[in-house]
Amino acid sequence: MAGKQTHPPVAAVHPHVITQHGEARVDDYFWLRDKENPEVRAHLEAENAWTAEWMADTAPLQEQIYREMVGRIQETDSSAPLRSGDWLYYSRTAAGAQYRIYCRKPAGFDRLDAGDQPAGPAVAAADGDGEVILLDANQAAAGFAYFQLGVFAPSPDHTLLAYSIDTEGDEDFTVFFKDLRSGELLPDHIANTYYSLEWAADNRTVFYNVLDEARRPYKVFRHTLGTDTPSDVEVYHEPDERFEVDIDRTRDRAYLLLEIHSHTTSETRFLPAGEPTGAFLPIVERVQGVEMDVAHHAGRWYIRTSDAAPNFRLVSASVGNSAKANWREEIAARIDATIEAVDAFSGFLVISERFNALPQVRIREFGTGEEHLVQLPDPVYTVEAEPGGDYATPMLRLTYSSLTTPETAYDYDMAGRRLSVVKRDAVLGGFDRENYATERIEAQSADGTTIPISLLYRKGLRRDSSNPALLYGYGSYGISIDASFSQVRLSLVDRGFVYAIAHIRGGGDLGKSWHEAGRMLNKKNTFQDFIAAAEVLIEAGFTNSKRLGIMGGSAGGLLIGAVLNLRPDLFGAAVAKVPFVDVLSTMSDATLPLTVGEYEEWGNPDLLEHYQRIRSYSPYDNVRPAQYPQVLVTAGLNDPRVSYWEPAKWVAKLRALNPDATVLLKTNLGAGHFGASGRYERYRESAFDYAFLVKTLGSAG
Repeated sequence: MAGKQTHPPVAAVHPHVITQHGEARVDDYFWLRDKENPEVRAHLEAENAWTAEWMADTAPLQEQIYREMVGRIQETDSSAPLRSGDWLYYSRTAAGAQYRIYCRKPAGFDRLDAGDQPAGPAVAAADGDGEVILLDANQAAAGFAYFQLGVFAPSPDHTLLAYSIDTEGDEDFTVFFKDLRSGELLPDHIANTYYSLEWAADNRTVFYNVLDEARRPYKVFRHTLGTDTPSDVEVYHEPDERFEVDIDRTRDRAYLLLEIHSHTTSETRFLPAGEPTGAFLPIVERVQGVEMDVAHHAGRWYIRTSDAAPNFRLVSASVGNSAKANWREEIAARIDATIEAVDAFSGFLVISERFNALPQVRIREFGTGEEHLVQLPDPVYTVEAEPGGDYATPMLRLTYSSLTTPETAYDYDMAGRRLSVVKRDAVLGGFDRENYATERIEAQSADGTTIPISLLYRKGLRRDSSNPALLYGYGSYGISIDASFSQVRLSLVDRGFVYAIAHIRGGGDLGKSWHEAGRMLNKKNTFQDFIAAAEVLIEAGFTNSKRLGIMGGSAGGLLIGAVLNLRPDLFGAAVAKVPFVDVLSTMSDATLPLTVGEYEEWGNPDLLEHYQRIRSYSPYDNVRPAQYPQVLVTAGLNDPRVSYWEPAKWVAKLRALNPDATVLLKTNLGAGHFGASGRYERYRESAFDYAFLVKTLGSAG
């Protein structure tokens, strides 16, 4: 749209009546769902133009924040290498390049004399330090506006590489195969795949999952290299639309695992990796409402299960006799801790737990049965055990950070109980963690539940209610929002912002029961928790309602929309990223991507009780005339998770009922749910969001 706009776009009104349970709802903006309608594209472009015009005076600030963000990163850098077989795998970045370069080098190459050839498999091309570039994503992305790498899977003998790419942002991937000895691509390629692919032990057979029309991974196929894709064999089809299917493997590579899961129920089937033409057999028969996953060690399954254990327990059973009657309890269920994952090395069992809103890692030695917890340096942190790497090693790779500690790769010697730093991300630009303070405070929700809140701010902050603040939340799917490091948010904190994370119900921050207390008919607890967190920030003198901003994305965008309807007076600004705000209409349309599978998180509106509960909080359906704060909303035209029309409709309705409100819509017309794909482009997007917050809330001083 050319020229300066003096007012925001006004969406055309085309009433569309939806009748459910005897109620007729009028949707004036239903027409925005028609992606092929030129008027829809024109409307989105007009919205983008208006947003750009409103934000034009922040252009210098956006550039300043962007340069700060880029100035903090080591532009040319390398990840911590992880050993697999005779190789060390890692990725690296180059200054000015948008995407990563994926590499390996022979393990122990650095101990060879110059000019020596590394032992092990032949390599196509190696530089002086033994590096072999397996995939340069910058070259693969050439000519595409969007690029995302999906699977990256070397074959068991490390001579071949399977990788997949998405060039639209719709998470529909095509798999390619590369011969790592010659560097040549094989003629095989597989379209319409998702995030899952594993090799059989023969180094020529792969298993992968594909999508149905509703974007659900519902089938697993077997492909043999050198054959045409139409001849691929379907090995599993999940007809129940609530369930998705993935393919995985055990760490010892003995078994392939077919994982079938909904939001409340799961099942795992297995196939010996050396028998690729065999059938996947269930480890334990599926039981509605029971979740499970497994690790394998020495002929036994170690099964994490919610059977008779809402926070999960750990049992084991022999591979050939794993029915429930033959289970041996390994770790009993606890009320105060949730078992989140289990992994097995040759000598050790690794149990990832969550206790007192913090993740922790428990180690059990198979030989002695002794257990201990990994001791970590900060009181508030996040840690995750790396799923990749070798089986016959005592070294566990951990990824660790805190609000003031940059991401750190540790190797933990499970036998010697020693933690050693492999790599800590460099933060340039004068960063000093001693300049920042972090703490955890608590709020009391409407029903009396205590809600933890993690805070980050500059030391010396005055609690006189004058500071700008940003409160972030998610609160869905049992996903935990941990107190991890982000160099990006320093651009707000260094401007005097208090950054806060509300660990609200619906997430998994305090375990499985925390999720249950914020889903389905309990969903409103999520919103009340977030409101309580905002109120306590104000009561404690960290900020005031005019200077308090809120942010959330996807299901966290639903949170933002819901709390704006409930308490528009409580906030000064809001950023809703690809927000799931048209909940009632989306959950009522089983033809849309993800809908049926989401019934177990939000409810099924075909049921009156579920309809009434969703109807009572769905952000789009509850917009009202009020003094809403200034709002920035983002969308992705190719988004398969939250369709672009949800934020577009919401913005139109907010404006129609509140013509004096400032509501901006910014749609990425060439990307999907996760926004721009290149790292510098993502920094540009973050700088835009932060400039909006600084413009609307101000900065300290």
